[in-house]
Amino acid sequence: MKVDGRCHCGFITFEAEIEPEKAWLCHCTDCQTLSGSAFRTVAPTREGAFTLLSGEVKAYVKIGTSGARRLHGFCPECGSPIYSTSESDGPKVYNLRVGTLSQRWDLVVKRHRDLRDKATSSFTTAQA
Repeated sequence: MKVDGRCHCGFITFEAEIEPEKAWLCHCTDCQTLSGSAFRTVAPTREGAFTLLSGEVKAYVKIGTSGARRLHGFCPECGSPIYSTSESDGPKVYNLRVGTLSQRWDLVVKRHRDLRDKATSSFTTAQA
């Protein structure tokens, strides 16, 4: 599915190709804090399928408890979160913030990730 999006002020615009069935909600503490909500909704896209059309994101690197480094890209003007990705080498997956997508109403998110208990961290599928 081809999508396009923008930050709140319009400084950042982008387009991407996503697989809508892979969109998910994350309920981890980091996502709650970084979004200011009880969860964060993301739609993954791969490197090469994401194109920044205007503006340049500001990067914030979050170091997880595992030591993994996650780069969070956001608008330097209005602060809208745009995506997160790994900081490591290799093919990248960009977790786009669904609230920035023009097609957000077309997505039916059924996958949830709950990281409150690292021992049982996994995806679950919501029942319709």
